[in-house]
Amino acid sequence: MTSDAPIGIFDSGLGGLSVTAAIRNLLPQENLLYFGDSAYAPYGIKKPDQITQRCQVIGDRFMDQGVKAMVIACNTATSVCVDEMRRRYPVPVIGMEPALKLACTRGGGRPQRVLVTATPLTLKEAKFSRLMARFSDRHTILTQPCPDLVTIVESDRLNDQALVDATLHRYLDPYDLQTLDALVLGCTHFVFFRQSIARICPPGLALIDGNPGTARHLKDLLAQADALNPGPGTGRVEIANSDPSPAMLDLSKRLLASCRP
Repeated sequence: MTSDAPIGIFDSGLGGLSVTAAIRNLLPQENLLYFGDSAYAPYGIKKPDQITQRCQVIGDRFMDQGVKAMVIACNTATSVCVDEMRRRYPVPVIGMEPALKLACTRGGGRPQRVLVTATPLTLKEAKFSRLMARFSDRHTILTQPCPDLVTIVESDRLNDQALVDATLHRYLDPYDLQTLDALVLGCTHFVFFRQSIARICPPGLALIDGNPGTARHLKDLLAQADALNPGPGTGRVEIANSDPSPAMLDLSKRLLASCRP
């Protein structure tokens, strides 16, 4: 593993670009390879063996490109096959899970009421059930699958504010948001809706995602392996997608740019 080797980041589609932006912000000197699997999106309604097969195809591609680490920038893919990916590849494989721990511990010991939004499969998988079981005895945890938010991002309709607002209200209106302490954005696609969600939610409701924590974990693992790129200069970001159309590349670049701090 050489320090200037790239880091591979992938997602079922375009949501992982929000993770790429977080990594770019924390580790600007690193070379990043992003792969979106939009031709096979969404993962959240597919069978686990289908997801595993796609992740291995992408992982093999990254190994051919000489990556020093992989980030599964997808909560659904992580829940399905992160352990298998770690066994398969000789580089660090970083996964993601809904940031429920952060949502529950931010209250300084006080019981929290938390709504976790995610894809249907993430919420059904055993990995999330185990995570939820760690906190549900002390905290109130509600869950809401939001598959149509993924579709909005993938179909380039984030600028359709009427559609965005109607979809968010359909998912969030059943809950008394005034009684919640935190809302977890448990899918990387959902980070693109942060401003729209904030307009619907009361001011005191914390919106939490796992992207910053994932970037920090990646940095820690690379530091432990003495594999951080010292530079000089800013690293490159290369974007590829299983949908090779120019429109998809353009959308990917726009989404990545929209996440800049």
